[in-house]
Amino acid sequence: MDRLQTLEVFIAVAEAESFAGGARRLGLSAPSATRGVNALEERLQTRLFTRTTRTVRLTDTGRAYLDDARDILAQLHAADAIAAGAATTPTGCLRITCSNEFGRLYVAPILTEYLDLYPSVTVDVLMVDRIVNIVEEGFDIAVRIGALPSSGLTAVRIGEVRRVVCATPAYFEQNGVPKQPADLVHHKIIAAAPVSPSAEWRFGTDAQSTVHVRPRLTVSSVATARSVVRGNWGLCRVLSYQIGPDLEAGVLQTALDEYEPPPMPINLVHTEGRRAPAKVRAFLDLAKKRLRAIPALTPTHNSRSSIA
Repeated sequence: MDRLQTLEVFIAVAEAESFAGGARRLGLSAPSATRGVNALEERLQTRLFTRTTRTVRLTDTGRAYLDDARDILAQLHAADAIAAGAATTPTGCLRITCSNEFGRLYVAPILTEYLDLYPSVTVDVLMVDRIVNIVEEGFDIAVRIGALPSSGLTAVRIGEVRRVVCATPAYFEQNGVPKQPADLVHHKIIAAAPVSPSAEWRFGTDAQSTVHVRPRLTVSSVATARSVVRGNWGLCRVLSYQIGPDLEAGVLQTALDEYEPPPMPINLVHTEGRRAPAKVRAFLDLAKKRLRAIPALTPTHNSRSSIA
């Protein structure tokens, strides 16, 4: 017998005041119950029962030990119930990490719906423009944009995005539309450092199809770059989801679409696989449904509003 089963035998015998009665309660033979109690007493180096041919009575030590044994099993059963509940009912704190713009535009609306659906869950979100090690930093789910390296993580694909050159229709009307990447040298460039940290902009699938741009303005915020572009001052390169609403509304338009690099996948990544707790599974189910319905993230659409 293992130690927990030995405790169960001890408690059953004490409550029945009989080895046979305790054994029947657990579906064991009387000799098995006797061996279990004997092993427990030997391990503890003390007597828990006073035995006669007719009765089994707890010693003073046995009575104290019985209270502790009951507490231990009660705590174990409570822990089992909590764990089983977490596997079936969303509960606890869900920790998510994603980039700033993706989180602001697409994750935040899902989170409020998720919290309304599951009142026993709280959410902690880290929005940061870096790759977070979700295992080492204790996150349940991460939104990943781009090719995934080999790992033991589970990935759920929910869409893809493009790397696009964009400006307002008014800017293109006043300054002309670049017909090929080399034409960018004639335009005012706003560089969004999180998207284009280098002055070398690559186009197409050919690694040699690069253009050296000379940004007039470099900012560390995509939101700032978008704001400047919307003011008709110049053009910039961003990820298509970052201007999805503006493309849908016609506020911004893209150029050089035929020269774009291949689109990048978007995945929800988590660590638990099929054994993920209910809080993770529930969020994944809701997020898949909501994100796959967003035009800016769909492979066949990507909120494409281009100008030629």
